[in-house]
Amino acid sequence: MIKLGQQSDAKDLRPRLIGVAVFFIAGLLVLSVNLYRLMVVRYEEFNALSVDNQFKDVRLRAPRGLIRDRRGEVLVDARPSLDVFITPAFCQKCVAEVIPRLAEVLQWDEEQRARVEALLKAAHGPQRYQPLIAAVDISREEFDQLLARQFLLPGVDLEPVPHRSYRAGPTLAHILGYMNEITQDELTKLNGSLERPPYALGDYIGRRGVERGFEHAIRGTDGWVKHVVNARGEVMRDARGNLLRGGTSEAPAAGNNVVLSLDARLQAEAERAFPGTAGAVIAMETKTGFIRAIVSRPAFDPNEMTGRVSPKRVAQLSQDPLQPMVFRAGAEHYHPGSTFKVVTLLAALQSGVVTPSSTAVCNGGYTLGNRRWRCHNERGHGVVDAKRAIQVSCDTYFYRAADLMGIDPIANVGKQLGLGGPSNLGVAAEVPGVMPDTAYHNRVTPGGYTKGMALNTAIGQGDVNVTPLQLAVLYSAIGNKGHVLNPQIVQRIETPDGRVVETYAPKQVRQLEMTDEQHKLLIDGLVSVVNEPGGTATRSRSTEYTIAGKTGTAQVARLGAVRLKKEQMNYFERDHAWFAAFAPAEDPELTIVVLNEHGGHGGSDAAPTAAAVFAKYFELKKADSFALGEEWVPPRPPKPIIFAKPNPAAPADVSEPAVADVPLPPESTVQAPPGTP
Repeated sequence: MIKLGQQSDAKDLRPRLIGVAVFFIAGLLVLSVNLYRLMVVRYEEFNALSVDNQFKDVRLRAPRGLIRDRRGEVLVDARPSLDVFITPAFCQKCVAEVIPRLAEVLQWDEEQRARVEALLKAAHGPQRYQPLIAAVDISREEFDQLLARQFLLPGVDLEPVPHRSYRAGPTLAHILGYMNEITQDELTKLNGSLERPPYALGDYIGRRGVERGFEHAIRGTDGWVKHVVNARGEVMRDARGNLLRGGTSEAPAAGNNVVLSLDARLQAEAERAFPGTAGAVIAMETKTGFIRAIVSRPAFDPNEMTGRVSPKRVAQLSQDPLQPMVFRAGAEHYHPGSTFKVVTLLAALQSGVVTPSSTAVCNGGYTLGNRRWRCHNERGHGVVDAKRAIQVSCDTYFYRAADLMGIDPIANVGKQLGLGGPSNLGVAAEVPGVMPDTAYHNRVTPGGYTKGMALNTAIGQGDVNVTPLQLAVLYSAIGNKGHVLNPQIVQRIETPDGRVVETYAPKQVRQLEMTDEQHKLLIDGLVSVVNEPGGTATRSRSTEYTIAGKTGTAQVARLGAVRLKKEQMNYFERDHAWFAAFAPAEDPELTIVVLNEHGGHGGSDAAPTAAAVFAKYFELKKADSFALGEEWVPPRPPKPIIFAKPNPAAPADVSEPAVADVPLPPESTVQAPPGTP
């Protein structure tokens, strides 16, 4: 034992010195190995991380392409929007401090705040370094308040960015569509494993209409630039206040423009002339299928829907009994009423059960078995032939034709004309409608098909349902002698500088067989509706060109013993008013279909709208011809209308006396749903 004050022998200290030396040598070896691993083995990895800590990739958003009408008028473009972005990787104490400060200034409710928090939590890996949209289109006052507090908002950037602008508001909303935030599932599907993915969390993507259908063409390619940042993620500036950039960058490429076949001037007239609370107007080129104007009412405002529309507002729109989100022209179907009678007549002619000269006596209805199908004219039309039956819309004539041939020939012609299947406009949702035949009723109707179902179908009632778009295709095919066309609304795709990328040509779906005699009879009948005494649309006649058309009043509620006026009925029980027409009748250029939902009568509540749109079309055509220095050749005017003196002893709308082919059975008291003109 070593006593206090006694010096130790060197031999006693040697083990301790060796232990200390071994410890230090081992520590140096460990340190050397780690330094080698950091500085040599993992040099590239940590060098990249050090660079990433100095620079931040900033996306340069590409301008979205414009949507124009056929003449180049801009329908959709962009306006400046003040937006708030958060980069999760640089947002220190984001949920605890930054989000509450943003919520205070921007007056977020709990739902909005939770949405932003969820967006931040969903960002993983490289996404943490991508700015996410936290607020869109904030006010200038809110922008200034956040700018003043930006030192308290690490990772938050305030930027003016382009925001989609729909210049006409609700007009064309269902066709143009709108935009909102991309979902996580869409993000995964669209981005895949791309090094620089086209979409990021918080980006907007096209919803509905042209915005969705042509997303790939309208959306440009984003660029990027590296900015120098500090440890807080704040972009650094030089002494002059310019942003410091480092490394390479890539400029954004603007999206292509979509040019529609619509004429904004004709569209404005269609909107103005249509009196309905709900319904549709379609103006389509008879020989090409391109849409010149299309109205769907009521509609929504795509400016409101583009962005962060509140769930409360979405609920209001979805619960509105008028359903403004529904595309009336193609995504809703209706009984076509008497506009369908051209299908029944063509089927009867092709089946041979009637000829152009065949006649029938209308005494106010038709009886089959123990049931009575009423004609809309309870006093009857007297003796009518095929042309007169179309002109005065005599239900009895078509009841009789359906009784003779059954439902299947009618369904066959209807399907050839595009009924029972979507029209494939391509930019909006559509329903197929219903074109019933024997097999259909045997499948869905209790008890199966009975002959009375053919009578209801013959006048556009029963189970037959069509969309306004289908009816436009149908009447165009009548006008152009059987060419069933695919309706289209996009004419071409152009680059921002006007170079044509793609052009869309007219598409024919099928050819409907009809003889010259059958075609002439249909045209003559439709011309007489508008241009001859007794026609159901003579008030909409033009003196400058010949309109060929057909009115229709489709029953919604079952008639009682007494017919009520429109004003005496609940709105949703009123009849639908239809008018389908083309002009000039001799060489049709434009087909127009008007549906005034719960509007009343075709002749008074739908035909005047079509007449106004026809007038505007020819007025614009004349003006454009003069502007281009082209010769204006006016369409051939119709023959003067001559009204005969009324015969008090004869029933209303009675044609010249003739002998009926088949006498009608006596009347019965049983009623069935009728169709009216």
